[in-house]
Amino acid sequence: MRYLIKTFLYQIEPVIWRRFSIPAEATFKDLHDAIQQAMGWEDRHWHEFRHGKGKRLLDVIGPDHEEVEKGENFQEESKVTLKDFVGRRHFPIRFLYRYDFKDEWVHEMVIEKKSEEGEGDLPILLEGERACPPEDCGGAFGYMQALNGDLMWLDDAYDPEHFDPGEVTFGKKRRRRKKSHS
Repeated sequence: MRYLIKTFLYQIEPVIWRRFSIPAEATFKDLHDAIQQAMGWEDRHWHEFRHGKGKRLLDVIGPDHEEVEKGENFQEESKVTLKDFVGRRHFPIRFLYRYDFKDEWVHEMVIEKKSEEGEGDLPILLEGERACPPEDCGGAFGYMQALNGDLMWLDDAYDPEHFDPGEVTFGKKRRRRKKSHS
């Protein structure tokens, strides 16, 4: 069994989004890796998942590291599977993924439904639109300013409209830089 998941970035217009299927037995660590690869992030910063009832997203799933807030409702991401998280909840299931606590990239995550699309242990990218913002660009506000020409740091080769699902390879280990404190 697999789940069909859609993720999109808050506060970016037009929306940057991806849809992929992932095995139900995948952990939240696996989901983090899938989001990084599907979006095009470089995994240079800390992250966490937040969920809860209503607008109070007090429950945190994340890496066991001092940069990640740990309250009484913290769960270590490598110990929680998507199947266990879904449990008896009804679809769609919504939660947040925060990446880079300084720039504060917030992704809405939606587990849309159970899916039989794809086989194997790796996620499968199904579709998406628009390029991932560059790392360390100041979050949604800085990125939108750059797109509007208010900031001049965007590389001329960067095309915000370009996204080719065929360029995404799940499971390929990328050389990661030491994570910054954001």
